[in-house]
Amino acid sequence: MTYMQGSHKGKLLGGDPDWWRGAVLYQIYPRSFQDSNGDGIGDLVGITQRLPYIAALGVDAIWISPFFKSPMKDFGYDVSDYRDVDPMFGTLADFDALIDVAHGLGLRVVIDLVLSHSSDQHAWFQESRQNRDNAKADWYVWSDPKPDGTAPNNWLSIFGGSAWQWDPRREQYYLHNFLTSQPDLNFHCPDVQNAVLDVTRFWLERGVDGFRLDTINFYVHDKALRDNPALPPEERNASIAPSVNPYNHQRHLYSKNQPENLEFLRRFRALLDEYPGSTTVGEVGDAQRGLEILGEYTAGGDLAHMCYAFELLGAPELTAALIADVFARVDHVAAEGWVCWALSNHDVMRHVSRWNLSEAGQRLMPVLMMCLRGSVCLYQGEELGLEEADVAFEDLQDPYGIEFWPEFKGRDGCRTPMVWDQSNQAAGFSSERPWLPVSDAHLMQTAAHQEGQGGSLLEYYRRALTLRKTYPALVKGTQDRLSAEGTVLTFIRAVAGEQIFCAFNLSHTPTRCAVPAGWAPVEADLDMAVPVGQQVDLGPWQACLLRHTEGEG
Repeated sequence: MTYMQGSHKGKLLGGDPDWWRGAVLYQIYPRSFQDSNGDGIGDLVGITQRLPYIAALGVDAIWISPFFKSPMKDFGYDVSDYRDVDPMFGTLADFDALIDVAHGLGLRVVIDLVLSHSSDQHAWFQESRQNRDNAKADWYVWSDPKPDGTAPNNWLSIFGGSAWQWDPRREQYYLHNFLTSQPDLNFHCPDVQNAVLDVTRFWLERGVDGFRLDTINFYVHDKALRDNPALPPEERNASIAPSVNPYNHQRHLYSKNQPENLEFLRRFRALLDEYPGSTTVGEVGDAQRGLEILGEYTAGGDLAHMCYAFELLGAPELTAALIADVFARVDHVAAEGWVCWALSNHDVMRHVSRWNLSEAGQRLMPVLMMCLRGSVCLYQGEELGLEEADVAFEDLQDPYGIEFWPEFKGRDGCRTPMVWDQSNQAAGFSSERPWLPVSDAHLMQTAAHQEGQGGSLLEYYRRALTLRKTYPALVKGTQDRLSAEGTVLTFIRAVAGEQIFCAFNLSHTPTRCAVPAGWAPVEADLDMAVPVGQQVDLGPWQACLLRHTEGEG
């Protein structure tokens, strides 16, 4: 049945209302997960068909990237109707069925909410742009030009060029931090906040368990529209935008990250608190202050439940020193907050390619992630070892890649279809030509090929997730004595009398490290090193996990 707003209160899964703390989420990019109707584009029915596969991984929840009505200029991140499913993905009834099946399998459902901006085809913007005195005239960020006709200030779009677009109807500029077809909503307007909270309640009533909040730090802009200052070259990095993008040349003091955002997040959290067990994970996009903002947005229990930044997602290489530095900063600026860690997602190069990981390196990553303090998000195909696909220019769909080609090839390489089996060139994703081509290399890494094979990466991921659930210290425990000695990262996770010592060799070179005396190896079939006395020899990209329970030894 199709649930109408107000007539059905969706049932969230019971159990621990803090299930999200230490949980593992699995990100689904719906266009590329499973096509059920042969149009070459993934859909909600396809996701539902594959939910048993996800449940068998051992994750706690799925996060589904946008499936709302959209002209698809940014593939769903430009929403034209927040309360309906785009026909290419199915119907509201299909979504309701997905929720029911997911909950039946013990999977919680988190959906993507894109609130900082809408599509220019949204009815709100269509009304707002008509004139300066309509009912929604101030629902978007409008400004008069400077006396010489140029844009109101120097703010830049993350997709290239000015963040301002001239509109002849109002003879004003409107703000767009992303594509010109993605105008920014004006969160200084109370009616806008009320409208997006109504949207949030609509989906909570349908039974969703939470929201991934796209660009959570972009909601509010500086009312005075002050120019952003220049960022010195030595402070620039390419963690959220490629180095060829002039967006990296500014310190974004005024175009985002405004203190008023905290007031809105408190309203958002108060709404979610009416639905015990619901959660939020915010995307913090800032190349300089990502962790600080994460700390601000997840502190105190009345803001976002958790956030993720780009310290690992955007890192050009993974080292023990990097992880130690990141966690030292987390302890300093986000001690009261909660981080959701990810190595890959729909916006960055897949980590297997980004770090040029060997087979041993690929196997170490899920073990490392399951041991770090925080929640975890896996990206579809990561468990199969998919590398970044090489998409030819003529096959590109991503406007970001088209704009900055060839220095930056965009995000299509991480968005190619999920590979299920070798039944056809589309790897079982579709019966027809898919919207992005399937890499020939991926055809040798399908889920069917790896299913039940003890030595496969897929089975390795399953065992790593089982490890996390076996030892409570790895889920919600403290993390202490974190150290980087050469290429070896070590730390101890602890909860209620249980301690887990974790050591990881993040290099191609064998090494040795000291371990606690008398601790027993954890029980897990994960190719881990076993100590001799108070030392352990770690092979390339190898871990050693030891356990100590209070009262033992």
